[in-house]
Amino acid sequence: MIRITRTLLILALAFASLPVLSHAQYDRHSGAVFVMTNGAARNEIIAYKRHADGSLTDAHWFSTGGRGSGGTIDPLASQGALTLTDDRSFLLAVNAGSGEISVFRVFGHWLELVNKTPCGGSDPVAVAQHGGLVYVVNAGSASNVTGFRLHPGGDLDQIPNSTTFLTTGNTGAASLAFSPDGQTLLVTEKVTGNIDAFHVNSDGTLGPIVANPSAGPGLFGVLFAPNGTAITTETGPAGGHDASALSSYTVNSNGTLSVVSTSVPTLGAATCWHVVTPDGHFVYTTNPGSGTMSGFSLASNGALTPIAGTIVATLPAGSANLDLAVTPDGKFLYTLNSGTGSVGIFAINSDGTLNPLPEAGGLKAASGFNGIAAN
Repeated sequence: MIRITRTLLILALAFASLPVLSHAQYDRHSGAVFVMTNGAARNEIIAYKRHADGSLTDAHWFSTGGRGSGGTIDPLASQGALTLTDDRSFLLAVNAGSGEISVFRVFGHWLELVNKTPCGGSDPVAVAQHGGLVYVVNAGSASNVTGFRLHPGGDLDQIPNSTTFLTTGNTGAASLAFSPDGQTLLVTEKVTGNIDAFHVNSDGTLGPIVANPSAGPGLFGVLFAPNGTAITTETGPAGGHDASALSSYTVNSNGTLSVVSTSVPTLGAATCWHVVTPDGHFVYTTNPGSGTMSGFSLASNGALTPIAGTIVATLPAGSANLDLAVTPDGKFLYTLNSGTGSVGIFAINSDGTLNPLPEAGGLKAASGFNGIAAN
């Protein structure tokens, strides 16, 4: 009798696990959008299923195993808190409150936590990846960047001697990005206005820091376009009205930057986050201070040209549209509207203009959300 009961119990447990496994397998190749709560007690990722028309449904919550910083609107003040790897198979998340990086394996809009690793500093705010190399920027205490090896199973191992300090103890480090060839890592410092350039050595460590002054005031984020152009966001001078801007640069072999386009106006306020389409044709910014989005075309030489009207979208009042993400096929753009607790959805037209679509709601407003990624 005991043997029969034990057998039935084993079978019941086995069948109970089937719905989760089949769900993950079924959605392996579906689109998804991910948002990070940055919760102080329990950091979580909200994963939405993305449909062919860009709409989002079927939200699921997944714990990072760590703690965020908490807060209300934009507590991390960074770009890149949530990052998909180049092959879209892993999602990397920062745990600013507990000082770790979490790695999830991606199955469509289903996630599996496979690793959690100390960040090599304090207050990690952004993470970047190129191939098997991952770097995190730690904004707390003595600002630094630290490197890791990403293994095929999702494990992260800290690279010996990879921790490199930025120009001062408190730089207000906000973002980092690898060049398309993986030879250069750029880091932005909000306090000093420096764009730090590092050569990436063959063993994964970094060469000496080369500090470049920002072309305009209010430096925040940096990213690379597919053609190797570095593009930064600038919130603009103190007291300026809708005075934010974008600048673009070429990266020289010695780590210096040459300006291509200098402080091209976004005609918006508090421009911090930006994204480039996968084909490298368009760049979009969120302007949470004015509740708008701006669009630019990107030439092969790195020059930025505003799309007609520059303001390509206006969001509902109070949206506080922070971070943004574009789908791998370049068809849809998503914004994290922290102020209203929603995800904005836009279709990208062939000329770079945007068509607004119904938002996905249901998030807690003004609760410290940071980080968005689209698959």
